[in-house]
Formats: sequence, C-alpha cells, structure tokens
Amino acid sequence: MSKIFEFSAEYSPQVERAIAKYPKGRQQSAVLPLLDLAQRQIGGYVSDEAVDAIAAILEMPRIRVIEVATFYTMINLKPVGKFLLQCCTTTPCWLRDSGAVVDAIKEHLDIGLGQTTKDGLFSLMEVECLGACVNAPVVQINDDLYEDLTEDNVVKVLEELKAGKVPAMGSQIGRKGSEPIDGATTLTRAAE
Repeated sequence: MSKIFEFSAEYSPQVERAIAKYPKGRQQSAVLPLLDLAQRQIGGYVSDEAVDAIAAILEMPRIRVIEVATFYTMINLKPVGKFLLQCCTTTPCWLRDSGAVVDAIKEHLDIGLGQTTKDGLFSLMEVECLGACVNAPVVQINDDLYEDLTEDNVVKVLEELKAGKVPAMGSQIGRKGSEPIDGATTLTRAAE
C-alpha cells in the first residue's frame, strides 16, 4: 500500500491561497502552484502520492496533473540532489561558451546530464532559456541564478555549496544588472 501525501501545516495555507486566486469552478488552474509547493515540501521532486493528492484537492483527473508536471522542466517527478543545477545551453548561452561550463561541471562532479552525484548533493540537467541571456552563460541552482559563468568560477560556486556556504548569486564577474560586459557605454556623464 502506498503512502498518502498531505500538505504540512507550513504549506497548507499556501495551498489555500493558491487555490483562492482562481474563480469558483476554475480551481484546477492552481495545479502548477500546488505541484511547486509539493515539490518544495518533499525536497526537490513530486511523488506519485503528491500527484494523487493534488488531483483529489483540485478535483481533476490524475492524468491532467501529470500532463502539467511533465510539460514544465521546473517540476521533477524523480528525486534530485540537494542542489539541482539547471544549465542553459540555448543560443545566447552557447555563444558565450556554455558548453565549456557544462563540461567543467560534469568533470568536477563526475556526472553527466540527468545524473546525481553519489553523495546526493548535486543533480545536473540541461534546460531551455532561463531568461537571463544578457549575462550568459547562466546556471540556475535550485531557485538562484548564477550568471557570467566560466569553467573556473562555476567550480568555485560548486565548491562553496559543497562546503555548506551560500555563494553570491548573480554575476560571477561583478557585473551590475545587465550592463554591457565592458561596462557602461551610454549615459556615462551627467547632463550639462
């Protein structure tokens, strides 16, 4: 007999808020927020039991919950490591050598795409655009973006995570916002 999933006291109010955002009869629209909450509660993935619970809560067929869960790469249906590394390799990141960044991660962690390290700390996957193209190449680690990555600085981020530290998010080369890589080129002086 399988286990039953229930949202914890911490997550139940968030579930209620997510459902309440939709008009009566349209609560099934909350399926993605509920999948995200279940994934956070479980620790990085959505179990079969959580899918069943969400289907029951939203009064929708289980297959509809699975359809949403399998469409979005942010929902994992299998366990992942404590740190989920989502590497963007689409055109802007590729043009800035995301391939070398992915290779450095693979070599440093001794895993391939879709794999998890033996200690369960890191899982590696390739994803489509993460929406930070201007600071490419980019890797999302759990909910945080790490930008302007190179073979060297991505390994530094991994080492800090492994040591229990929280590496600085954002640009790893000190770039502010989405300024050009060589610094500001317009509005460089006060108006006269």
